[in-house]
Amino acid sequence: MKKFDTKFRVYFEDTDAGGIVYHANYLRYFERARSDWVRAIGGDQQKLLEQSIAFVVKALNINYRKSAVLDEVLTVTCEPVTIKRVSLVCDQAVYNNKNECLVEARVKIGCIDTRTKLPCKIPSELLREMRSDH
Repeated sequence: MKKFDTKFRVYFEDTDAGGIVYHANYLRYFERARSDWVRAIGGDQQKLLEQSIAFVVKALNINYRKSAVLDEVLTVTCEPVTIKRVSLVCDQAVYNNKNECLVEARVKIGCIDTRTKLPCKIPSELLREMRSDH
């Protein structure tokens, strides 16, 4: 399982009045990075939703080290560390352009059936891609 990374610019809407990224917006960056990772390995979240399959955050442990600021380009990583049939755990981090780790998190994600809201298996093809070294 290989670490995936993507880049995002900090926009005014992401910040408070002082130009500092609001703490909850890091969760959005992490979500976007996970979505980009799924897309990069061939997953199609729209098709999953059409099959009543979705991923939800089950638990999150986050450590804020330093603030990102307006106009900064951030690198957001997603590294799967455990992948099971109905869940996965990813280590994620946000780095600034000096490669300083600003925020890090461990995110536990479950796969659910959107009709029943109960756990369900990750589709086998997607599971295989998640486990491979891309």
